Amino acid sequence: MTLTEPSPATRAQRKLSTAKAMVEAISQEMERDQDVFVLGEDVGAYGGIFSSTTGLLDKFGPERIIDTPISETAFIGTAIGAAVEGMRPIVELMFVDFFGVCMDQIYNHMAKIHFESGGNVKVPMVLATAVGGGYSDGAQHSQCLWGTFAHLPGMKVVVPSNPADAKGLMTSAIRDDNPVVFLFHKGIMGLPWMAKNRRSIDHVPDGEHVVPIGEASVARPGSDVTIVTLSLSVHHALDVAEELSPQGIDCEVIDLRSLVPLDTEAILESVGRTGRLLVVDEDYLSFGLSGEVIARVVERDPTVLRGPAARVAVPDVPIPYARPLEYAVLPTPSRIRQAVLELVNA
Repeated sequence: MTLTEPSPATRAQRKLSTAKAMVEAISQEMERDQDVFVLGEDVGAYGGIFSSTTGLLDKFGPERIIDTPISETAFIGTAIGAAVEGMRPIVELMFVDFFGVCMDQIYNHMAKIHFESGGNVKVPMVLATAVGGGYSDGAQHSQCLWGTFAHLPGMKVVVPSNPADAKGLMTSAIRDDNPVVFLFHKGIMGLPWMAKNRRSIDHVPDGEHVVPIGEASVARPGSDVTIVTLSLSVHHALDVAEELSPQGIDCEVIDLRSLVPLDTEAILESVGRTGRLLVVDEDYLSFGLSGEVIARVVERDPTVLRGPAARVAVPDVPIPYARPLEYAVLPTPSRIRQAVLELVNA
């Protein structure tokens, strides 16, 4: 478990958006390793609809930055075949919600080939995809679904919340010999045409930067309550923590960064000090991440909790299109704040 507060050397570095940090990681790995290439819809001339590949076509050409037809099964299958043959593809699924049309390739092939070959065949590839709501994109373009991928064995699952981690985790994902699902929230990309937040453009180390997969970070230390979360909800939790601090409520915010592997020890260490646990998750409430985190704490040592753990997640309904309804189901700062207050006042 590491602190995310940048060192003096890091503070001197330039600031990048999350999108630019991802592009920088991909570019550096493509320069380092000729077997790395990118394919997917609109990853070439358009630069990715969330700017996740901007400028790469001009730098590396159409043989390594490959625009594909709208056939997710075909181009993800192509990436799997390339990975099996020793290359290191990065394949972008435009929205995570589209996983349904290609889940056979993702789960019955990408995730299982290593296991089914008795460990003899590696599948070193990155499946990158956009997640998250808040923009009235409707029920088919607004989900997170990281709990779905984390539930299915055979894939590592990473979810950055800030530019530096986006660069470091992308670098680790590309170098990993296992299939890695890299989920980036639209709300943290730092794009001018989307809602901005002050943490989506931040310090990013120059040169090589690696964040180990499977290590959570302490985004904010605290003593009264542990908020375990990830992605855009880290930003919301930090805002709530700053707001409640003058009231004498000291929140510790744990940024999971990776779901598979999950840094259980980091969670237990934090809850062991604060005695209170709130899990904030922009995925669905039932059968997901929030329940898994609480179960791991209770299974290991239920006595660390001063009272029942709490959850703020999306209720079990499709994400609404109407803005007021959408924000009623998302884990907004107001919902997080109310949950923290209920925990500390119980």
